[in-house]
Amino acid sequence: MRNKMQISLKSPSEIEKMRVAGRLAAEVLEFIEPYVVAGVTTGELDDRMNDYIVNVEQAISADLGYEGYPKATCISVNEEVCHGIPGPKILRNGDIVNIDITVIKDKYYGDTSKMYVVGGKTSLRNEQLIRCAQEGMYEAIKTVRAGSNLADIGAAIQKVADRYHFSIVRDYCGHGIGSGFHEDPQVLHYKNNFDLLLEPGMCFTIEPMINAGTYKCKVNRKNGWVVTTADHQPSAQWEHTLLVTADGVEVLTLRKDEDFPRIIHH
Repeated sequence: MRNKMQISLKSPSEIEKMRVAGRLAAEVLEFIEPYVVAGVTTGELDDRMNDYIVNVEQAISADLGYEGYPKATCISVNEEVCHGIPGPKILRNGDIVNIDITVIKDKYYGDTSKMYVVGGKTSLRNEQLIRCAQEGMYEAIKTVRAGSNLADIGAAIQKVADRYHFSIVRDYCGHGIGSGFHEDPQVLHYKNNFDLLLEPGMCFTIEPMINAGTYKCKVNRKNGWVVTTADHQPSAQWEHTLLVTADGVEVLTLRKDEDFPRIIHH
């Protein structure tokens, strides 16, 4: 399987650049937290984050202009699964919001996303959905180490989603990352037989999208980007960029607010 794909194993100098890009991406999500409040528009949040990326971090957004995408970030609200385009939409108390950010620094990419609850309170079901997506991601990260199988990631997330009785989006997946935004391999988030042994120096994202209802999605025909659940039920997602190490994994996009280890040794 490996030979059919162009999987790049990162050198020590490349890994250092990936660490920097990952940290910068995480810092954008930390920076924007106080501004995710009722009454703000998603466009205003996008402007703030782009300004921070360009002027504070001296980096650039990977999203802006990517295949014609018009904004610096993706902000997906409630039933939006991914690729929500920031604009005039006003956030309200109880909304659940995913902000997905990818920065480029010194030609290397850091990609991460986080869920926010507007006003700090939402429905119990929304809270469970958010928790399920994060738990699924964390359980998947724990499987990663040299010699483990890529398929272990999907199996770990599937167990968590089944326990919560939620569904896993199949149309979108995690991906290799480095000096390219989307590299090999594809990382499936549901139970699968995609057989690939992990090697030290691989970098990829794990970014499960969990839906309250059906796993099926639809793409907005007008803009060609915004993905929503087919049944208009809410969706949640978390994402980290990871480095496979000889004996475990390093989370390159870990934030200060997370109770999870940056480096796991097995």
